[in-house]
Amino acid sequence: MSDSAFETALVNAAFALGAEKGWRHVSAPAAARYAGLDLAQARSAFSHTCAILKAFGEQADAAALKGALRDGSVRDRLFDILLRRYDFLQAHRAGVLALVKFLPACPPLAAALAALNLSSMGWLLEGAGVDATGLRGALKKRGLLLVWAYGLQAWARDESEDLSATMAAVDKALARAEGFASRYATAPKPPAPEAASSTPAPEAPPSTETVPPVE
Repeated sequence: MSDSAFETALVNAAFALGAEKGWRHVSAPAAARYAGLDLAQARSAFSHTCAILKAFGEQADAAALKGALRDGSVRDRLFDILLRRYDFLQAHRAGVLALVKFLPACPPLAAALAALNLSSMGWLLEGAGVDATGLRGALKKRGLLLVWAYGLQAWARDESEDLSATMAAVDKALARAEGFASRYATAPKPPAPEAASSTPAPEAPPSTETVPPVE
């Protein structure tokens, strides 16, 4: 089995195990045993549980980026690419929902997943033709992460075959983000300090003190 095929098999096994028994029972060795995979190869490829989530996120990103929309507005392209990522999650729905349920009980794993998702947002932005570098890029990634999280809440409740509720939530969140970005881009600059007046300042009144004569 190739490294790529092994990685896919172990990640699939981890999410299947999480769906069946809960994520507190998920680890690389447990997923390998669950799927009958080689433990030595699992140890080499996945040193800890976060490595499973990292591989899953990379697979989700690849699915979102492959064949992503190249035309249309930025909002249209982001909508398309986000929905492609939710479609990938849909194929592992039970395992993902079990993971979301488990995260509040495991803050380190939740923090690691948040960092991984933030990195993914950079790839999705670039895939939609949006520069995600520098300080502005960091702000854009955090903004898109909020859109993603809002859509994820809708996806978790969405039982429709076409994910219509998820689509509506993502469209709404993108509209809000677009409005915020528009206001930020067109916000008036603070007025510059007024130039010093050309009118000379009034002279001080003569002193009423008597200067003693010099002897």
